[in-house]
Amino acid sequence: MAFITHLMRTIFVLIFLSAAAGANEVTFKAKDGGTVYADEIIHTAGKSAPLLILFHQAGGDGRAEYKYSAPRFREAGYSLLVVDQRSGGTRFGGVNRTVTAHGESTGYCEAYADMEAALAYAGHSGYTGPIFAAGSSYSAGLVVKLGAEHTDKLAGVIAFSPAAGGPMKNCSPNGFATTTKTPTMILRPAREMANPSALAQFQQFTDAGHTMYVANRGVHGSSMLDPARTKSDTEATWTAVMAFLSELQ
Repeated sequence: MAFITHLMRTIFVLIFLSAAAGANEVTFKAKDGGTVYADEIIHTAGKSAPLLILFHQAGGDGRAEYKYSAPRFREAGYSLLVVDQRSGGTRFGGVNRTVTAHGESTGYCEAYADMEAALAYAGHSGYTGPIFAAGSSYSAGLVVKLGAEHTDKLAGVIAFSPAAGGPMKNCSPNGFATTTKTPTMILRPAREMANPSALAQFQQFTDAGHTMYVANRGVHGSSMLDPARTKSDTEATWTAVMAFLSELQ
């Protein structure tokens, strides 16, 4: 049964990726005039379906990072906006169109303008259902900030391995643990919980009442959803994520 389920999901992903070649590529402008590229994939239910905005991790792009996860979210009833931020590259074998247009990859904090632009695009594109945003690594840190600063626009945010130190010091998510009014879910693989800063962040958001999850055999960022990257079953993580989203609709 497990093999059949995996085979069916593999077939669905292949069908989705084939259709994604004709997906609606959209562009919109950040506040500084930079062009941001994304793929908009509208659910068959139309724009009344909930919308999930997906942001990638460092060195990556939206299409490649979410090539497994995006089909599953759509299968679960979500429209998607899969974004390339200006801080990214060819990780996972993809091409970051926003970086190409920008001319070079920038620092992490600079990419926040692209994330705000994506949320603004979603807000004026006719969606009538709830809007969610998910980030991975550096964009997970920024998506917590996005939720805190745009509570009126977001029904909830999901942060996979949110970065906070080093290059993120000027846009760290940690200061928003007690101030954000947007429902927030933070996920980390078990191996990251041995890091004192990750453990401290996890405790900070736990104490503030946010939804927390540790993926026992997970890997960094949104890749914890992809069994090809974790080399293990990811259904428990999927169950936790979908439960969080479902409670907010």
